[in-house]
Amino acid sequence: MNPAPNLVLVGPMGAGKTSIGKKLAERLGLVFIDCDHALEARTGATVPVIFEVEGEPGFRAREAALIADVMAGQDQVVATGGGAVLDPANRRALCERGFVVWLQASVEQQLERLARDRSRPLLAVPDRREKLEALATQRGPLYAAMADLPFNADGLAVATAADRLFAELASQWRRPEAA
Repeated sequence: MNPAPNLVLVGPMGAGKTSIGKKLAERLGLVFIDCDHALEARTGATVPVIFEVEGEPGFRAREAALIADVMAGQDQVVATGGGAVLDPANRRALCERGFVVWLQASVEQQLERLARDRSRPLLAVPDRREKLEALATQRGPLYAAMADLPFNADGLAVATAADRLFAELASQWRRPEAA
């Protein structure tokens, strides 16, 4: 049993962090926070606009400040952006105050889930498969290194994935006050 004040979902875009996270938060009676949505609320700008105006470095700096603030809280299910793990300070904050679940999804699954999504700046490229494969190569080892629980969500419906993950969490994670 690994106690932590928050449950954190990391993984590539299209793995289901937001949709599975919402269902888990509901079942666990916790607050759900999607870091990208929280950043948009904080800045009053969409992620694509932040990327356009400030570039990826500007977005990542804002993301890091948000993660530091969010992770100071507790009783939350936190869905990070896929690239949040690139910053060592983010990885520390997420691991120190969260039980980290790595939602895994194949590139094939990501392509299927993101087929009509045009809101992701990193996918505004001619070859989405190539980009997703490159991101997996770069980020996969970071997800693996910080994961308390790897969870393969590939091919699972959201409700099924949430149910299975909920069952696994019952034996592996608890909030400190429930200890």
